[in-house]
Amino acid sequence: MQSSCLKETSEVYSHGCCPNPFLGLPEPLKNVPESKSTSAAFRRSFVEITYSAIFPNIQFTDHESLPSLPESFAEFTKAYPQYSNTNQVDQIRAKDYYHFSLSNYTCLDYIGIGLFSYSQLLNHEYSKIQMASTSSSSLPPPKPSRYSDIPLFSISYKTGGSLKTQLLHGCPESELEYAMKKRIMSFLNISENDYSMVFTANRTSAFKLLAESYPFQSSRKLLTVYDYQSEAIEAMINCSKGKGARVMSAEFSWPRLRIHSAKLRKMIVSKRKKKKKRGLFVFPLHSRVTGAKYPYLWMSIAQENGWHILIDACALGPKDMDSFGLSLFRPDFLICSFYKVFGENPSGFGCLIVKKSNIPVLEDSASAGIVSLVPAANLFQLPDGSSGDFEQKAKFELQEDESATSNSSSGPIIVTATQPQILEQGETSGIRIVENTAKPNESETTKISESGKSADLPQQRKAKTNVKGRLEIECKGLDQADSLGLIMISSRTRCLINWLVNALMKLKHPNTEGISLIRIYGPKIKFDRGPALAFNIFDWKGEKVEPVLVQKLADRNNISLGYGFLQHIWFPDKYQVEKERVRLKIVSEGKDMAGIKKKEKSDMRITVVTAALGFLTNFEDTYRLWIFIAQFLDADFIEKERWRYTALNQNTIEV
Repeated sequence: MQSSCLKETSEVYSHGCCPNPFLGLPEPLKNVPESKSTSAAFRRSFVEITYSAIFPNIQFTDHESLPSLPESFAEFTKAYPQYSNTNQVDQIRAKDYYHFSLSNYTCLDYIGIGLFSYSQLLNHEYSKIQMASTSSSSLPPPKPSRYSDIPLFSISYKTGGSLKTQLLHGCPESELEYAMKKRIMSFLNISENDYSMVFTANRTSAFKLLAESYPFQSSRKLLTVYDYQSEAIEAMINCSKGKGARVMSAEFSWPRLRIHSAKLRKMIVSKRKKKKKRGLFVFPLHSRVTGAKYPYLWMSIAQENGWHILIDACALGPKDMDSFGLSLFRPDFLICSFYKVFGENPSGFGCLIVKKSNIPVLEDSASAGIVSLVPAANLFQLPDGSSGDFEQKAKFELQEDESATSNSSSGPIIVTATQPQILEQGETSGIRIVENTAKPNESETTKISESGKSADLPQQRKAKTNVKGRLEIECKGLDQADSLGLIMISSRTRCLINWLVNALMKLKHPNTEGISLIRIYGPKIKFDRGPALAFNIFDWKGEKVEPVLVQKLADRNNISLGYGFLQHIWFPDKYQVEKERVRLKIVSEGKDMAGIKKKEKSDMRITVVTAALGFLTNFEDTYRLWIFIAQFLDADFIEKERWRYTALNQNTIEV
């Protein structure tokens, strides 16, 4: 019999907590007869159109035979006419992220949410130079290569006090921190009445911090659901083991890497009648590596069986929280991170969000990893060849951040940031972000006037003070996502990722009876797959091209890819040959066979190349990746690249 909780969860989709699967679909799908107008019918139709309308009955065995970009785009829009309704995204990219259009660079090595736009950074820095120079009219416009390294705010580690204490009693915070928390929780649809939040240095810090504070002595189990190796999860596991926790992991069935339902249910469901908290259930809404999405029902089952729920929202893209019935599931903890502005420099922070009713459950422990957002004291970086007089005026203008920590009489703050290049999408990143453009007080006005500058700062128009005198900040990346909405963003990425998957599967080695160039791990063409993709390239002999080499070659072609490690893979009996290949690969890398037998589940890892599409990704980005991968159809491609690399005054290609 279906439990009441499961019934409620199944009704999420019909009550509007999740996006309508019928919106934003191609016209052929909209014409499905009413009798078949069900979610399943539309999803099947989407998949059928992808197979039938994109390169039907075609295999590409020569990279020079691939259709041109205009030809491919014409076929793409014919198969997915709704993509044309997302032109607003292209306009935003051209206006606020134009550095990608100019540099012809494709960034596919991250996933998640960015707080700011690139134009905010450049506009801010150009305005700051104008204020610091007596001849601002002669200054050239800012260049990305020069100004993208300027920090706009920094982080300061907090010392003393535990996570529990800070959540219960709070601590002094600047107007910047207050405004940032308010903006983030609003974007995530999280009520400030029900949840409290602290900033952490990065994603890993957030997971480790919670593990240090969670009562594993009484709630002894830690159960995670990850099909890939995560630095953040490893930090949580190591910490929890040190406190005596029993660590368990979900397994994923080869080859589609779906959750092994029977095994996970067995680990979740309690045989005891007493309702006692069993431990911490860590649940990502989908895999940031394979793009697999997981049923929310697992959270309901875990809640019914006495688990605390931690939602890992770090893999979510803009507006994805709109599809999550937060008011229904009401998780105990939630972790998110903000790291990239579409591929720019390292910056960002993590957020640990705790349900207020669960704060008393936590233990007093060290608060290592909790940070404050601190407006930078010196935000200015001089142009090359600047005079000492120019430097002195710049320092005079950029005073210490008094107004950032003052009372409500302070003026508005503008926040801008950039995000990092990373192996696992921002787990260990540096920080950059803020600047205070508060309206000067009387003494500040005097200083500015004495230096010959107007007291009216250009950015004041971009920030607002709410009716209570609190500051509000402009995070253009979040504002843009809000303006676009979930339907447009999800429709766009759905079309792009499924086109890419289909196009990649059309690449076959010549004269090998159709041996595929690549293998995709996890979901393939699927209506509700995530925008991440895990794959490997194989040569005509069936040997895997090392992911690190693929990543480096892609980088030389102005394409950023990531790589990762799939793990917790369960091989059914019919895939024992595949299992043995993985086992042999581990041995060839120097692992001990005895160690594999002893701890086979956790050691069976597969290295993969990863690509992730953001809401600003366009068709040309996916096409350029396809063209690059197709070059491996040439058996001598790697050797040609090695020779080319050497010819450019390099000794060897780094692998």
